[in-house]
Parts: sequence; structure tokens; C-alpha cells
Amino acid sequence: MIRFKESSRLRYGFLVILVFLMGVSLGLVKSRGVGAVTDGIYENLKVFTDVLSIIQKDYVDVEKTDSQALVYGAINGMLATLDPHSSFMPPDVFKEAQLDTKGKFEGLGIEIEMRDGVLTVVAPIEGTPAWNAGIKPGDKILKIDGEPTKKMSLLETVHKLRGPKGTRVTIAIMREGFDKPRDFTIERGVIPIRSVRSEILDGGYGYIRIRQFSERTDREFRQALRKWEKSIQGPPKGLILDLRDNPGGLLDQAVKVADHFIESGVIVSIRGRHPSSRSTYGAHAKRTEKNYPVVVLVSDGSASGSEIVAGALQDYHKAVIVGTRTFGKATVQTLYPLRDGSGLRLTTGRYFTPNGRDIQAEGIEPDVFLPPFGAKERAGEKGETKPQHFLEKDLEGHLEPIGERKEKAAKRRENPELEEFIDRLKAEVKETETDGQKSVALRILRNWGTFQTYLHGSEEASGSPS
Repeated sequence: MIRFKESSRLRYGFLVILVFLMGVSLGLVKSRGVGAVTDGIYENLKVFTDVLSIIQKDYVDVEKTDSQALVYGAINGMLATLDPHSSFMPPDVFKEAQLDTKGKFEGLGIEIEMRDGVLTVVAPIEGTPAWNAGIKPGDKILKIDGEPTKKMSLLETVHKLRGPKGTRVTIAIMREGFDKPRDFTIERGVIPIRSVRSEILDGGYGYIRIRQFSERTDREFRQALRKWEKSIQGPPKGLILDLRDNPGGLLDQAVKVADHFIESGVIVSIRGRHPSSRSTYGAHAKRTEKNYPVVVLVSDGSASGSEIVAGALQDYHKAVIVGTRTFGKATVQTLYPLRDGSGLRLTTGRYFTPNGRDIQAEGIEPDVFLPPFGAKERAGEKGETKPQHFLEKDLEGHLEPIGERKEKAAKRRENPELEEFIDRLKAEVKETETDGQKSVALRILRNWGTFQTYLHGSEEASGSPS
């Protein structure tokens, strides 16, 4: 998640950059001013200034001795020694980073990252030009308008893929099953950032998908809840909250969504190096919804803010978590504005679930393991599937969990009866149902009493979550 600290004015923890720079899964807290440097650091900086002076005076290629480029390069090198979520942003990138959770952008609507030096699609944004053109997760972008992407930086590719509405860009895609790259010519469009989508399912059950936590998420979420409740007769029967592939976003918005289901107590706690980086976010009874069954769908692409929501609801037994183990990003970033208009994104804290679980590089284990239909299981690893993309633990330089993480981590106990019950529900899903996980989630809600019996045992079963 990202935080801003007031002084001026945040696929994926692995520096996923949306083509419209929608942002990474961070947790927004306000930006902090830059403090003075100590005398000891000044001594070390003398070495840096000596090297900079020598390069500018004696380096053979004068075109490569631009002072700003050299300083920016040095800053990037310094941050590369930290963790994968700390980064430096030149002025144009920093300016857009502050707008990435609101408004709209013009481009293709895809999340991209560098994987082993290859520009790779994390996911197309639903309903955007990239989605409509058939771009898929895992696609390798080898060329942009005929120019190879191999030596391009991620920022360069973003600038080449973005552009005014109505203009076109051709990307060469290599995909599993292709014998050679194929060209996709896509017309750019306006990419609105709509974080919430909802629908009413058969029988009056509700479905709300949160794609990311942006500035309007809680407002849109409340509107979706009210629309659903008004459309049904009688009390709500149950809700599917879909957080699959939600990379995070604004911390306060994730907390507010969780607050709808928790009457009191801690939702998330943040621990940093300094007192100003430590805080606790609690629940408010006046925001709490009626008590009805909730199923939360998660995936290995659910990160940061979505893990805060899922972890809180799991700890308080306010929802059943269904899907695969989540991404495992439990750190908080702060944005620092710098004097030349550039910005620093720095990891300043870790967050913990209400029960004190540290899920950093571990993720949240679902109550019901349910991989996407058609996903192949890894050989020899029962209950695991190959992730669609890198997880936090796969990122070079990631922070390790601390404290009693292994002792406090929730472990899904072996439950043959529950697994058999879920297998029966999976067997009921017809081939015409395009989203098998969602279909099973709906069947869980329809059979809630029976499901609770298998999940907790008959002595704990009830018609609604505890």
C-alpha cells in the first residue's frame, strides 16, 4: 500500500506499471518532507561528488555526462540495494503517480512488467482496447511499432504504448501456442479508472468486484451495496466480494471496505522505524453492514490492499476466503516529493492483520483452496498451482517476514469432507459458465448451512458467519 505524508503531495509490488500508470499495489499514506543529512553522510557524499566530477571532466563520451542523468542513475542504483518496492521517479513519472488512483488516461489499458528482461503483460484491464483486442496475461511484447523492446526500460515502453485517443499502436506478441510472434494493432482509448463493478446474481445474491483501491472505491462500493439491497425482497442472502488480481492501491480505501463487515477492533496495524510510521486502523460500528454470508475470492494476483481486506475478514471470521494463496506484499510505501519535481517511493513500514499475522512474502492462505478452472497443478505439490505471475517471495531483494510469522500464520487443516463437498459443487458447474470460481462461490452461498458444517464442524455451523 502507499501512504502520502502531507508536505505537498500512490503486478504489483514488482514494479508493475500500467500503460496508463495506474500504479503499483502500495498503501497510500501522506508524503513526508526530506530531512537534513548527517555529518557522517556528508563525508561519504564527498566520494560521490569526486566521482561525478571526474566523469564529467574526463569520460570519453561527453554526451553521456549529463549531470542530471548521472545523478538519477546513482539514485536508482542506491535504491536497487533496498527492496523491490522502493524506487525513484523522474518528474513526469512522479506527477502521474499522484494521479494514478483517480481520473482517466489515454492508452491501451494493460498492466505490464519486465520478466527476465522481457516485457510481459500482467493483465489487460477489463473493457479497455487491450482487452477487446484479445491481449492476454503472460503475453510477451517483443516489439512496439516495429522497434524491439529488449533494450527498452519499463518507462520507455509505457511512453510508447500510451498516446492520444484514436491513435494506433502495433505490438508484436509472442504467446504460448504461437509458432511465431503476431502483430496486434490497437486503437488507443480513454481508460477510466473504475474500481468497482457489481451485478445481481440468480436468487438475489450479490456480486461486487473491486479491481483496485482508488480514491472513489469506498463510495462506489457503498453504492453497489445499496443498489443490491434495494433490488431484492427481504434480507440479503449473501455476497461474493471478488478481489482476484486486485494489486492494492490506497490504504484508507481498503480499510473502509473492510470496515463495512467488522463492528469493532483493529483492521490493520502498521509498524515502521519511526513513531510517525506506526499506526492502527480500527473498525466503526456505524459503518457495519447487516450480518449475511460473505465469500471473498482471491488469487495469487491479490496483493497489498486486497490482502488487508481478506486478512481482516478472515481473522474476524466475517467471510470465507476462497481461491489460491495471495501475492504476499505486506509493506507500506511513502511518497516523498523532491525539490526538482521528482519523487521517491520508499518502503517505510510493514502491516499486520488483526491477529498480528505477518504475511510478508507468505500471503494469505484461503479457507477453501479453489484454483482457476483448467489450472494445472504442480507435480508433487498438493494444493498448489503454478502462479500466473511472480509472487512477492520471487522478487529479488524482497523483505522477509519477521517475528512469529510461522507460528501465527493461518494453516488450512486437512478436511476431506469439505474437499469432497467442494468437488461436488465444482461438478455442478456447466461448461457454459465462463467463471468457474465465481460459480462455485455462488453455490457455496446457496448451500451456506451445509458448507459451514463441513468447514467448522456441526457444533459451529450457523446460517451466517461468526
